[in-house]
Amino acid sequence: MLRAMSGRGCSKVACGETAVSTLTYVYADSMAVLGPLSARPEPHSYDLCEKHSQRLSAPQGWQVVRYSALGEVG
Repeated sequence: MLRAMSGRGCSKVACGETAVSTLTYVYADSMAVLGPLSARPEPHSYDLCEKHSQRLSAPQGWQVVRYSALGEVG
């Protein structure tokens, strides 16, 4: 149902799940930022499904920052 609304799937190869979050890398700060699905696709970001959002890891020495939408539990 969500996929029909957003029309966007997970960016991971061979994953057919609906995207629920957007991942952006901030190279200058060695940071991976994961937040709610962006309003529109961004060229330097990756849309991820729930499973891949939960499994996200960053290179050694990098920080992962996770943002959630207001009212979202998690």
